[in-house]
Amino acid sequence: MAKIIKGESRGRPGRWLVDYYDAAGKRRLATTQTRDEAKIVLERVLGEARQQLRPVVDPNITVGSYSERWFSQVEVTAKPGTLESYKQNYRLHIAPTFSAHKIRSLHRAQIRQWLVERLQAQASRGTVKLLLAIFRTLLSAAVMDGVIAVNPAAGLGRQLKLVQNVKAHQDKVEAKALSREQLSKLLDWCETASAVGYTLFLVMARTGLRISEAIGLEWKDIDIAGREIRVARAISHGRLGTPKSGHGRLVDLSDQTAEALQRHLIEQKKAALVSGRGAVSQWVFSTEDGRPATEDRIRRAFARALAGAGLPGHLTVHSLRHTFASLLLQQGESPAYVQRQLGHASIQLTVDTYGRWLPAGNKAAVNRLDDQGGSRMVTGRPLRRPIPVEVSETIENPCAASYNGRA
Repeated sequence: MAKIIKGESRGRPGRWLVDYYDAAGKRRLATTQTRDEAKIVLERVLGEARQQLRPVVDPNITVGSYSERWFSQVEVTAKPGTLESYKQNYRLHIAPTFSAHKIRSLHRAQIRQWLVERLQAQASRGTVKLLLAIFRTLLSAAVMDGVIAVNPAAGLGRQLKLVQNVKAHQDKVEAKALSREQLSKLLDWCETASAVGYTLFLVMARTGLRISEAIGLEWKDIDIAGREIRVARAISHGRLGTPKSGHGRLVDLSDQTAEALQRHLIEQKKAALVSGRGAVSQWVFSTEDGRPATEDRIRRAFARALAGAGLPGHLTVHSLRHTFASLLLQQGESPAYVQRQLGHASIQLTVDTYGRWLPAGNKAAVNRLDDQGGSRMVTGRPLRRPIPVEVSETIENPCAASYNGRA
């Protein structure tokens, strides 16, 4: 049985205590500063009691020890880049503060204070949001393992306003997207300078492929005659895997892009003959020795192209994906079509990210819902036509005027 008692009864004046038994049957006494804090602790321990926790790991496991178990599980499902990001951020930012703490002893206020200190230390809100996401996910796993009943990190992102609103996100994406004129400048410079990357940048700008998906393209994935690309794999940080969505998709090819790929294949065949390799590399975008192109090399080529074309340096190669989506929506294409081309998990993600480019519509649109034949019948009754009245006209006796009109 859990209960709240005043600290005076236990020699702790000015404090409030929560007297309870944990899942292992051991009696505990939690000290809080206020009665409200004691109520929060009481709610948590009662929740644990209702769930009748049967931990599959040591109930007193520390964050550091549990992280080893968690990372071994994440490794099975996470992308290599994601896993490496998790490990690095945990090692540099989370472990120094929480590694020695028992997970069961973590308090919501403690984690909140840690996040506030990160913000006060001038860490970007994006970085703090990422740290919270990693820690919250780790603690969610601890909930599933029965170590704790409630995740103490849940909801802190909203409290600290770390959750980016849709408008701010759209502003950020808009700054990263190229206009049609900027894209033409970039491609013209690459083609004129015979720079590495023209075909790659054109493909990304006309299909919305991520850089990892473009690197992972094989010639067997491209149907030039059918004007389609099968996005079946991605290469990130040198490791081959699935696209970000976890499954493949079909992407339409424009005529210009298909012709560029045809020329690119011919050039690759010529290069293979000159080098003595004979066979063309299986990879559409490859190095001189036939291996897949690297992300670093492509990013450097894109930066040179931006400088050569006189475009803003804050743009990145991922801007080509944003450009693809924004230009399609600006010309009135369906968000559902854009979603499928990008491989987004939901149309809501597409609208939240690129909603700024959706046409606003106009009042004339509702007129197109009217019957074309001019019928004004609704449920068998004719609609009343509005009486045209000039604003400048004054009718002294509208009843008389109506009567005289009928006469």
